[in-house]
Amino acid sequence: VQLQASGGGLVQAGGSLRLSCAASGRTFSAYAMGWFRQAPGKEREFVGGIGWSAGSTYYTDSVKGRFTVSRDNVKNTVYLQMNSLKVEDTAVYYCARDSRAWYPTISTSPTEYDYWGQGTLVTVSA
Repeated sequence: VQLQASGGGLVQAGGSLRLSCAASGRTFSAYAMGWFRQAPGKEREFVGGIGWSAGSTYYTDSVKGRFTVSRDNVKNTVYLQMNSLKVEDTAVYYCARDSRAWYPTISTSPTEYDYWGQGTLVTVSA
């Protein structure tokens, strides 16, 4: 399984970006997917995730109402739509696949994810 993240870049505060994460393999639809981020000098943190059926999503409090995770199981792609971006959203963003097929909940712990994309840098300027 390989995950390829893209869509990062430089944006002004208040702007929007959409990140994409394309997955290889034929079992994409069986796994929940998560987005994490890591700012310089900080630990990697959970941003948002989506269940294997796309029927459920979960977000960290700081991005609720601004970020949306979605997935297209035909295209084997998960997305992170980021609106109303803030300077503090600046980080390298990673997509990841939950290690447990058909798991009913979305985990916020990086240790539950087994495959990771390479990361894409999002820089939000004031």
